Amino acid sequence: MTLIYSDPLFERHRTGYHPECPDRVLASTRYLESIPWFSQLPKGRLAAAHADLIARTHKSSMIELARETAAAGGGHLDEDTFVSTDSFEVALHAAGTAMAAVDQVVRGHEKNAFCLLRPPGHHATDAKSMGFCVFNNIAIAAHYARDVHDLQRILIVDFDVHHGNGTQDIFYRDANVHFMSIHRFPFYPGTGHVEETGSGPGLGTTLNIPLAFGTTRSQYLDHFRKGLDRTLAQARPELILISAGFDAHKDDPIGSLGLELEDYQSMTRWIKEAAQVHANGRIVSCLEGGYNLEVLPRLIETHVAALAES
Repeated sequence: MTLIYSDPLFERHRTGYHPECPDRVLASTRYLESIPWFSQLPKGRLAAAHADLIARTHKSSMIELARETAAAGGGHLDEDTFVSTDSFEVALHAAGTAMAAVDQVVRGHEKNAFCLLRPPGHHATDAKSMGFCVFNNIAIAAHYARDVHDLQRILIVDFDVHHGNGTQDIFYRDANVHFMSIHRFPFYPGTGHVEETGSGPGLGTTLNIPLAFGTTRSQYLDHFRKGLDRTLAQARPELILISAGFDAHKDDPIGSLGLELEDYQSMTRWIKEAAQVHANGRIVSCLEGGYNLEVLPRLIETHVAALAES
């Protein structure tokens, strides 16, 4: 079955009048727990990441800045990324939850997992929190899968409307972690050109699919499917990690690439099929963007329903 991680703790990352707000997980949790089939899915236990595990991904100065800023009562880590008093603890739990999900899935306790967590992560580089993201949860999970579980081939699929620049930067020279991002371009953060394909030992392990505003849904899905097939042929992953951003939906106030609910169903099913062929079904998905509080819960429902299909 699909293992679900969610907890009121993630509401304690207070951001004020900000699109990345506690109501994202509050509204989603309330909606999802009202659905009978969802309430029957197994629930995972939260765990805080130890600083030494986060230090596999992020510089100690970055970790310390987040800790000190929260301890001082909060403030900005960059112009878009605000932390409050509890944010450092919450961010440790977000990263730790992603690693806990990897543990459960790699050990075979469940085939896949979805982590309804915040703050999101995919913009955080090895040295800087940015773009609403404190620590890079998906990158931390990938390092954990490689270094602790000794997986040699990992694929990260990012369908957030924004390019996952932090994830790309962290693994740009890494031969073991493949990264595929489909995103709106030009758009924040300005990265994700098709020419960005990795370097050194990681040359060819990054695939960017930049799409212009106004791209049709059918074109988007065609690009996604072809990109996934191309990446899978090279990566042959033992584990697939998903940066599950839902802000490419047509009603999202920040991103919008015109997608509908059923498009996320299609993408999730294709990723699941790929995992069944290459990775013994193993998938860990972590929430990234998605800022329409009415639509986001239904998008997560669609995503988890596709993951949970037998």
